[in-house]
Amino acid sequence: MLLAFVGLGWLCARRLAIDPRPIATLLIYLIAPLTFFRGLILGGPTPTYLLLTLGSFVVASLICLLVQRLVRPFFPAQEAAVLAFSGGTGNTGYFGLPIAMVLLPPEGVTLYLFCLLGITLYEFTVGFYVSARGQFSVRQSLVKIARLPLVYAFLAALLASALEIAIPGPVMDSLAVFPATYTLLGMMIIGMTLGRVTIRELDARFIAACVVVRYGLWPLIALLVVVTLQTTIGIAPELALALLLIGVVPMAANVVVVAMELSIRPEKGAIAVLVTTLVAPLLIPLYLEGLLRLTGLA
Repeated sequence: MLLAFVGLGWLCARRLAIDPRPIATLLIYLIAPLTFFRGLILGGPTPTYLLLTLGSFVVASLICLLVQRLVRPFFPAQEAAVLAFSGGTGNTGYFGLPIAMVLLPPEGVTLYLFCLLGITLYEFTVGFYVSARGQFSVRQSLVKIARLPLVYAFLAALLASALEIAIPGPVMDSLAVFPATYTLLGMMIIGMTLGRVTIRELDARFIAACVVVRYGLWPLIALLVVVTLQTTIGIAPELALALLLIGVVPMAANVVVVAMELSIRPEKGAIAVLVTTLVAPLLIPLYLEGLLRLTGLA
């Protein structure tokens, strides 16, 4: 179904000449913050859950900074910025969440969601800043982050939970439309961007770098994190599976959304996202089976 949304976006770009930039702005400044706020409120943040959010945020940020340092000598500034941003994130929401709901019990899905929230927070803070630095000064990049409402949505949800402020039922019911809208428009933007791509813009080196980071580095880091936690403090099997799943999902659609908003080569990001998404149904079962065996969970 996700690929069908991509195809729908491609059709809109080719036949209707729809500009995806306003849609990217709408996602970043309205739909994503409200989706994030709703998820936190429904999840009922506890110190344990928020520790997962913090942990995934820190890991994603560190991977982003590592990838940025590694690719900077080999790629132009804008392409290096897209690579660095994509290095810290994955399609944990649109693609990973439906898989998590099939593989995990309800408690495991909740654990997965709070890990997902940490990665989403990374996308619109550290990731957004690193992406902006591919084109803007430090001051301009910080100003852009300060304007992002997702950070304030996160703080508002934490404040409402801490003060035990009940969000009215009709308000929460109204917010229920945003997760599906987030998924639909996020995947359609990939198709819209691809609809404007010519064959000359295919960059095998850039795509290869994205694939290596997403399907080489991330599974290894997920495995190391799970094994480390198992041998130190011990973790529940459902949390281990949630962490491993985060490590094997394809590239995030938000790579294109952020690149579109900042005008930093969104077409290259769209091609790489499509490639990793197309191979995901084949690779994810193989990766999960191997990782579960290595962690003793199979």
